[in-house]
Amino acid sequence: MGKSITNKDDQLKYLKERLSIFLEVLDSIEPESTEVEDIDRLIGFMDELETKVEQFKYRKEL
Repeated sequence: MGKSITNKDDQLKYLKERLSIFLEVLDSIEPESTEVEDIDRLIGFMDELETKVEQFKYRKEL
């Protein structure tokens, strides 16, 4: 596992990078050939991002 991010600027940077990755993947998807598993992975990715937002919301800055 990686080191815990406690700096608010680093947390925001992390979330922006993850969201950017998600948007790139979403943009590259071909709707006609997308499988249910692909959608499930995207939903899982968003769930993980939401979890990070909640963790960062309550994490104290050191």
